[in-house]
Amino acid sequence: MNALEQMNTARALVAGDKGLLAMDESDPTCNQRFAMLGIPQTEEARRAYRELIVTTPNLSECISGAILYDETIRQQKKDGTPFVKAITDAGIIVGIKVDYGAKDMAGHPGEKITEGLDGLRERLIEYAKMGARFAKWRAVFSVGNGVPSRGCIEANAQTLARYAALCQETGLVPIVEPEVLMDGSHSLQRCCEVTVEVLHTVFNELYTQQVTLEGMILKPNMALPGLSCSLQVGVDEVADATVRCLLRSVPAAIAGIAFLSGGQSAELASARLNAMNAAFEMRLPWALSFSFARAIQQPALEIWRGEEANVSAAQKALYHRARCNRFARLGEYKSTMETS
Repeated sequence: MNALEQMNTARALVAGDKGLLAMDESDPTCNQRFAMLGIPQTEEARRAYRELIVTTPNLSECISGAILYDETIRQQKKDGTPFVKAITDAGIIVGIKVDYGAKDMAGHPGEKITEGLDGLRERLIEYAKMGARFAKWRAVFSVGNGVPSRGCIEANAQTLARYAALCQETGLVPIVEPEVLMDGSHSLQRCCEVTVEVLHTVFNELYTQQVTLEGMILKPNMALPGLSCSLQVGVDEVADATVRCLLRSVPAAIAGIAFLSGGQSAELASARLNAMNAAFEMRLPWALSFSFARAIQQPALEIWRGEEANVSAAQKALYHRARCNRFARLGEYKSTMETS
């Protein structure tokens, strides 16, 4: 994939009224969610659940790309059809999570550094041969007393940039995900300050590593007060604060922005995305899309609970959530859609 093809793929991922479905949970994370619902924590159960997702009827009406995990990209439907083929045949672009997760950062108590650069070039080449056209790497930043530190921000920003450069060298579109976490008692204003600092640092490193901005997608957090903050704010305040942060720190050249849900409820994630698009769409240099995991999957998982008889109902719930976010991209989502 040359530079022009990368740019076209990046634009296709955020085009129109569609967004991304993140189904890239690691095996331990997937097992943890299964355990909470009494679902067996086995490879076959994970495969069956992922088949439920990739065979959901009409999903491509709302979803442009699906982010897979290493196990998932190698799995097949029960009839032997590779998931990659099933997803591609449905008109959805295949992506892959390539980081090894956030680990404790030496010398920085309470902070994390994302690992996975060793051998990444070879893994990217393999994934591209398997049919992946984009990749994703996540870095996390806690907010608290003295954190995130400059050391943590700079180390993760450089790692994100090196990953993005390797992706483009290999022909894949990089999704760059710097996530300021919701955990904590910090205010909305503090979240904004950290988000802007993180994004400024990330883009400075992307420039340094000569990453082509038109061939990448940013996957940021929304600007939110900490979950235990005494002052929670309304949907419109979140929308205003988030857009203000982005305008102050994100170059106009990037292909688009696809928000992570970050633990928000499905309904709130849709409502907040909708508020941004309804109020600001015509004034922004980039599309505001979604790249949600639990905010699309969770209702379906709670219905399925590992039972074959529940597959159809679970798929309807999955499509419903994807459709709600499709309307949120248009600024046309309404809470009444949740009961219609």
